[in-house]
Amino acid sequence: MRTIVFILVIAALVQLVEMVLKRYIPALHASLGIYLPLITTNCAVLGVTINNINDGFNFLESMVSSLGAGLGFLLAMVLFAGVRSRLEEAKPPKCFQGLPITLVSASIVALSFFGFAGIVDGIFG
Repeated sequence: MRTIVFILVIAALVQLVEMVLKRYIPALHASLGIYLPLITTNCAVLGVTINNINDGFNFLESMVSSLGAGLGFLLAMVLFAGVRSRLEEAKPPKCFQGLPITLVSASIVALSFFGFAGIVDGIFG
């Protein structure tokens, strides 16, 4: 649990730094480009690796678990990118503009992943 919290704290801080840079220092944000989000991606990779080790997977199980996690992250990124592009065009009420509407949208997208809960156990369990 400590490792997961560590990874989440790093990812949250990186996202916060990215938002602050985008808002107050756009030139630096533009020059860093893709490198800030890559730090968050590296945290996700570290998390998958640690989960594979903690679960005691052998090589084949680790490969299947990593592939599934990668596909899951891909699905999450595509969904969040779609939501983010829709938010840029939307006109939410003034009290929801910026971070609040982003958090509300992220929570709704996160709820959609509960639909996948138990699929692997249902198939293989």
